[in-house]
Amino acid sequence: MALQSNLYKQIQFDQIRTLNEATVRSGAAIVQKEWRDRLQDTPVLESDADEQLLMHIPFAGSCKLYTLLIRTSDTASAPRKLKLFRNRDDLDFGSASDLQPTQTIELPRTNEVAEIALNRAHWNTTTSIDLFFEDNHSNGEEDVTMLYYLGFQGDFMALNREPVSVLYEAAANPSDHKVIQGLTNTNQQSLGQ
Repeated sequence: MALQSNLYKQIQFDQIRTLNEATVRSGAAIVQKEWRDRLQDTPVLESDADEQLLMHIPFAGSCKLYTLLIRTSDTASAPRKLKLFRNRDDLDFGSASDLQPTQTIELPRTNEVAEIALNRAHWNTTTSIDLFFEDNHSNGEEDVTMLYYLGFQGDFMALNREPVSVLYEAAANPSDHKVIQGLTNTNQQSLGQ
């Protein structure tokens, strides 16, 4: 995998929120796993009350996302349907179920890291991503959904927080501009002077 496009260093780990996680901050922990630890079985994110999970992951600037990297498992507890939302920070389980997602993905059951290509046209200027794991591969028989690794690939553009001053002139005022000496009257007229 090309690590140069990995957005790991651009994620704001302290601001990751996960709803319905069995262990507090386990959602942030699987996102904080480095690439070399992607196949480790700990930490793990497990759902608590039912099979649904909702994660909010903010970036330090604007990203153009290309790929979702995810490791689940080859069991019935692997998430099946994933709804992705761009630049939302107000989602709960009800709104995530009702709103039109930016993209919907059917996830495979695998012990390997799956590289899921995202529709690039939908993921320009992404400052956060919300992941709604709606169900798992158990078809309603297993209440626990499990994830082991989550990462992203794309391009990062830092947000400029400095004020920008711009001056536009509707019409040029000749007295505001430097006059070039040595021009004939004909040349000055063609230059607007």
